[in-house]
Amino acid sequence: MKAIILAAGYATRLYPLTRNKAKALLPIGGKPMIDYIVEQMDTVAELDEIYVVTNSRFAAQFREWAAQAQSRLSISILDDGTTSDENRRGAIGDISFVINEKQIDDELMVVAGDNFFTYSLRDYVAYFHEKDCDCVCVKEWPDEKTLSQFGIALLNTDGRVLDIEEKPEHPKSNMAVFAAYLYRQDTVPLFAEYLAAGNKPDAPGNFPAWLYRRKEVYAYVFEGECYDIGTPESYEEVQRLMAEGKLFPQK
Repeated sequence: MKAIILAAGYATRLYPLTRNKAKALLPIGGKPMIDYIVEQMDTVAELDEIYVVTNSRFAAQFREWAAQAQSRLSISILDDGTTSDENRRGAIGDISFVINEKQIDDELMVVAGDNFFTYSLRDYVAYFHEKDCDCVCVKEWPDEKTLSQFGIALLNTDGRVLDIEEKPEHPKSNMAVFAAYLYRQDTVPLFAEYLAAGNKPDAPGNFPAWLYRRKEVYAYVFEGECYDIGTPESYEEVQRLMAEGKLFPQK
């Protein structure tokens, strides 16, 4: 299994914090946010390599980080060649870029570099192999007012995805999808098919929303928390919770 960490965005909503620093390298509890993702990936026995895809502005920062990162896994930094929010490839474009650059022909884990989470990737991968199907991870979301800010999955009683919609005006369920995905080896070539058909290359959730109509996709309902660090307020909240000892990411 190979892993891709998506870190090529420009995080303009977090300015000035991210004007000169990549969002995934912002510190939480004294270490870069991306370290927590790598620590979780280290627990997954099936994983043998991590690819961090970033942009030309921040590639040097990630190479410096990777040189001192403590992990049993090989970590490669890929510069997607973009320089601004205007010419970025989008998350799905970046996934396809890494697949092509590294000729990936394996099971694939994709995680957004701005997700700070406390659930277990090892348990998620165990579920993926139990189902032997592509998987998304979801959490029952209690706040109806903010449901429309997420991708929303409608599931059957067995956990199979019946519908996924990105940021729907009228959500069909309260199952919010978070940006950690597991794909079978035979699904990896479909990223090229998705993009060739002219589908949106941006939000990573757009791909499983397309995929479930073609293949069975299952949802792993995780225990724990997941925070999308997208605004100064969300970053400050996670820092506060960590300082107060209310966040204890599993290792």
